[in-house]
Amino acid sequence: MYNCGNELITIEELCECLLIGRNTAYKLLNSHAIKAFRIGKTWKIPRQSVEEYILTQSRLKKEII
Repeated sequence: MYNCGNELITIEELCECLLIGRNTAYKLLNSHAIKAFRIGKTWKIPRQSVEEYILTQSRLKKEII
């Protein structure tokens, strides 16, 4: 069976990680800038999606030509 560990974070953790408010976090999620999904009313955000967003926004990730 797959062991999730701490691979999914909450809205609150996303806000802390990016130093943003809840409104901005919801805008990022609803615009699909950060890949995530919902179960009921609760957002589930893969930690890897946040890391990819940071790398893309900071232009540290090399683009594939």
